Amino acid sequence: MLIDCDGCAVRDLACGDCVVTVLLGGPPGALEVDEGERQALDVLADSGLVPRLQLVPLGLPGQEGHRHSAAS
Repeated sequence: MLIDCDGCAVRDLACGDCVVTVLLGGPPGALEVDEGERQALDVLADSGLVPRLQLVPLGLPGQEGHRHSAAS
């Protein structure tokens, strides 16, 4: 999964409540997270230790800029 903070529709609205900001201190341009890391982040979020990923990609599925939906 590629988390592209530059292409996030809620970057300025939800950064403070996103796991990327909590773990890295600020949004990077792009961050690659493999399936094992994603599962670990889900476990931490389910336990209330970190917030969930708040990424809302700009564009529609299949278009440039669409990387990952936080709901998927």
